[in-house]
Amino acid sequence: MVVRLHLGTHFHTSNTHVTLKLEIPKGNFGGYIFDCDGTLADNMPLHYRAWSQAMGDFGGQYPEELFYEWGGRPTAMIVDALNKRYGLSMDVASVVRRKEDYYMKLIPEVRPLPEVVEIAKSMHGRLPLAVASGGHRELVLPTLDALGITQLFKAVVCAEDYERGKPYPDPFLLAAQRLGIAPGECVVFEDSPTGIQAAKAAGMPWVYVPGPLERVSH
Repeated sequence: MVVRLHLGTHFHTSNTHVTLKLEIPKGNFGGYIFDCDGTLADNMPLHYRAWSQAMGDFGGQYPEELFYEWGGRPTAMIVDALNKRYGLSMDVASVVRRKEDYYMKLIPEVRPLPEVVEIAKSMHGRLPLAVASGGHRELVLPTLDALGITQLFKAVVCAEDYERGKPYPDPFLLAAQRLGIAPGECVVFEDSPTGIQAAKAAGMPWVYVPGPLERVSH
């Protein structure tokens, strides 16, 4: 598959499984910041499987629509929000550990989102690149390793690196700082409303990556 990136235009590629159209903002950027799960990695269904297993263990619930709406939030923040939303009292640390254990077992199934990964590869060596994720480093790094792209990124920002996760701008602002690029000169690639809200709060232009439920299958 040949991928060409034209700034200020629509980015469109297709293969036998999916058609993905990315709208790239106009302008010249100093750095690119990518979310990991659902953006570089086509792994959101795997995360939902892990969440579903954990919810089954602890008697909770996490509807799929809400899962995609809350994508990008740190796991502990999600458990706390689920407790408040449904009047539950799940132990946050225990649920986080169980969910992440389930996901770790699924990492061998992780596949790339080719269109986004090709953009990262095409920009490597031309602009500094970073990952800004709501996930823990022990999950994010193995996911990037499974895709064979860890070496593309100058900085990898994970949940341990900041106090306020998405939709706050902190993950993206920290990534820009580590790249040495002004926030307004970075463009963010994100697949969730939460992540887009964080990019806006950081004053960064953004590219929306459609999730599995929105993609057009052949």
